[in-house]
This record gives sequence, C-alpha cells and structure tokens, in this order.
Amino acid sequence: MQKKVRALGLLSGGLDSILAVKVLESQGIEVTGLSFVTPFFGASLAQKAAQDLKIKLIIQDITVSHFKMLKNPEHGYGKTMNPCIDCHVLMLNIAGKLMEEKGYDFIFTGEVLDERPMSQNRRSLEVVARSSGYAEYILRPLSAKLLDPTKPEISGKVDREKLLNIRGRSRKPQIALAEQFKVIEYPNPAGGCLLTDKGFSNRLRELLAKNSEPEIRDLQLLSVGRHFRLADTYKLILGRNQTENQKIENYSTEDDYLLTVKDTPSPYCLLLAQPGAGMALGKAAHICAAYGDTVEGQQYIVIADHKNQKSEILVRVNENDRIEFRIN
Repeated sequence: MQKKVRALGLLSGGLDSILAVKVLESQGIEVTGLSFVTPFFGASLAQKAAQDLKIKLIIQDITVSHFKMLKNPEHGYGKTMNPCIDCHVLMLNIAGKLMEEKGYDFIFTGEVLDERPMSQNRRSLEVVARSSGYAEYILRPLSAKLLDPTKPEISGKVDREKLLNIRGRSRKPQIALAEQFKVIEYPNPAGGCLLTDKGFSNRLRELLAKNSEPEIRDLQLLSVGRHFRLADTYKLILGRNQTENQKIENYSTEDDYLLTVKDTPSPYCLLLAQPGAGMALGKAAHICAAYGDTVEGQQYIVIADHKNQKSEILVRVNENDRIEFRIN
C-alpha cells in the first residue's frame, strides 16, 4: 500500500491558509496545521480554522526566538516594526525542522504571489524560502503554477496540475474558491499582528529605548491600557475598561504598585516594579486620580497596594496629569 503523503502547513486561520489546506486535501494529502504564539500575535483564528477543517493543529510559543529576531531583523522592518520577511523565515525554519522531526513530506503556506507588495512579491518569497533552509520543500498551493516547481511536485507527491495560479490583491479568486469548497465562515482580511499597528510599534520602540532586554510581561503589557513613562525606569499602565483592569490585575505581582481611587470608580493603575519605583508613587497617584470619575480641583485618596500592604495618598485632581508623561 502506498504511503499517505503528509504535509505541515502554516495556518493563520485566514482564508488563504484555509484554501491552501483544501487544495491539498482535494489531492488526498493528510494536512496538519502549525500556528505560532508571541505577545504580538496569537493562535485563536488558527484554532477556529483547524476545528472547522477538522485537522490537527500544532501550536508553538516562539516568543524568545521571535523577539531576538525582532530587535535586529536582517531584512529590516515594514512601515512600522513589522519584520515580515524575517518573521516568515523564522516560522518556515521552525516548520522545516518539525517536518524533519515528525516525518512530514513537505511544508506549505497560504501565501499568494503579489498579494502583499513587499512581503509576497516573487523576490521576497524566494528570499524567505532560501533563508529558511528548506526552499525545495516549501509549497505555496494557491500560486504554485506561477512559481518554480518544488520537490514534492517534482517527486509526484503533489500533482502540480491541480495547484493554482492566483496572483495579486483581488480577493475574487479566493472567494470563488471558497464557494467551490463550501467554506462559509472565514475572517475578513486584516493584519493579525500588533507589530503592523503604528501605535503599538511606537510603544515598543519607546520600551526598547529604555530597556533593551525587557521581560516577556513587558511585551505582553504593551497592548493593554494607557502607558506613561514617569522616569527612564518607571512605567505606569492604566486600564481603559473592565477587561483591561482584569488583565492588569492578572499581570501584576506583589512587587508592583497597584493603585485605585478610594470609594470612586477608577482604572486599575499598575506602577511596574523597579528599584526606587516608590519615588514615583506620588505622580502615579495623581495620574490615577485624573482618569477616575473625579472632579477637577477636588481631593481624593488613592490606595496603593504593594507587597500586600496598602497605603493611602491624598491628591488633588489636575486634568493636565492626563497628558504629561503619556506615551503616544
């Protein structure tokens, strides 16, 4: 009996990656999805897609290796702090190693030639494949007929004639293909990576300017709340709603200062633990009060919880405290 062909694919959960799975499955190929997690993107869409597709999904946290690459990407950044080419190189290198370890026949992605002008033009796709170390094993089913044949095609494990020649930014071919495969639910095309967001990238640049070796928690907190830099080493984060307040509380440790306004609705305010952070406590309390349900010019008590001990700080609300020290 002929051995079943097995493929490992980068599954983002977007329409392109879903269709790449469908195209290969239509040839009787057994597909497993692979998705990655960092503080900048997650696997929730991939999990939903894998469940709908009824395929196995492998999820790997690549925070350490990804952040090392992010600080000094060989091929630079896009418009913000998105190192798309180097990110794809890293992912495909990890996928290639997993392919060898688990005995898959090849790896694939849902990339479409020229769909993204910078990271999916022919040159970029070739650079990514070559730099990953697994160029001959990387198949892009949606645009394969427009690209050089890969080892699984040449060896007959994949029928090249049944692959596609989609090109460009129009979504019409993919939508038509989705109807053909009876794919009903799929997310709108949008960047799921926080590194493509200008505001988030500004926060990340500011963080790295103050601390070149931040902890993972520092990166996770970048997407939460309002951020203030009270001094080079002191940072304050305020929740904007109940969900963010809960995240701030979950991320806090007993060495941090967690502030709230006494007897008044207010955000959770996290003054991150640093040597001497208590010196910034007064300013942090003023900012916390300014963002609560407080009245300009009135006095309030701010409670600071540190090492499971609570202290009270009397402050007068000044609306200017909303602006000063804020990281945009």
